[in-house]
Amino acid sequence: MSTIASQIASPVAQEIMTPSRRRQRGKASRWTPGIIVSYALVVGYALLLMIPLYWIFVSAFKPRIEILAQPFLPTFSAGLENIIEVWNLLNIPAALANSIYITAASLLLTLVLAVPAAYALARSTGRIGKFIEGLYALGFLIPGFASLIPTLLLAIAIGLFHDREFMILYLPASAQPLAVILLIQFMRTVPNELEEAARIDGAGRFRTLWSIYLPLVSPGIATVAILNFIGFWNEYIYSLVIVGANEFKRTLQVALPTLQGNQGITDYALVCAGTLISIVPVFIVYIILNRRMEDALVQGALKG
Repeated sequence: MSTIASQIASPVAQEIMTPSRRRQRGKASRWTPGIIVSYALVVGYALLLMIPLYWIFVSAFKPRIEILAQPFLPTFSAGLENIIEVWNLLNIPAALANSIYITAASLLLTLVLAVPAAYALARSTGRIGKFIEGLYALGFLIPGFASLIPTLLLAIAIGLFHDREFMILYLPASAQPLAVILLIQFMRTVPNELEEAARIDGAGRFRTLWSIYLPLVSPGIATVAILNFIGFWNEYIYSLVIVGANEFKRTLQVALPTLQGNQGITDYALVCAGTLISIVPVFIVYIILNRRMEDALVQGALKG
């Protein structure tokens, strides 16, 4: 009997000890060489991103001589002098207002056009829908600079050359392929049963889009908004060629290169101060929409 009891008790004891042993094994195998290398790469990549931002930040509050002598030392000896000088020298209020006007209007128009288009293509089951979606995907194959001359000729032909309003028309058009393709993938994750239930309740297409799809795909909309905001805000070539360098019409990105001095002599303190002013709105928008973008990434990972 004792032998039988010991044979029965032995597996039970092993089962009881298994969770603790698993925890011990998990703790022992947590820091494997592969995980250590992964963490090292992540930290190294983060430093590569943070060091230039840190240098720009500390240099914006130092005189030019200290930037060259002590590039990474945060002395802040110049205070706000560089920012005030750039603010007045480049007429930053006008340039900032132009950038906000063009970026905000372009972003709004991008979403107004992309959301209904993505909804229609996501729920389309015919060949025409697949063909139109393929046309949007082909937009990725056209380099931005390749359409510069045709875009310039179009601006002249319709009488909007050297006008900010043309950029409000051009930027959403150039952003449609990315915005529509991304939103299509998010809208296809919405169950068809929800749309059928809304239709039974008497909701039309636009009501269904507004009440069901928009709340469910809001992380995707936030992702599209952040990506396009960064692209619109940092756009330089088309703004320079089409809008021009007029002090009262130019964007902030067009105004910053004018800090280049004669004979290639540049005051890096002023350049860093201007750059710091230009990146603050991007950080603000990212902070506001950060949570939504993280939700979109998590949803994509779960679906994958």
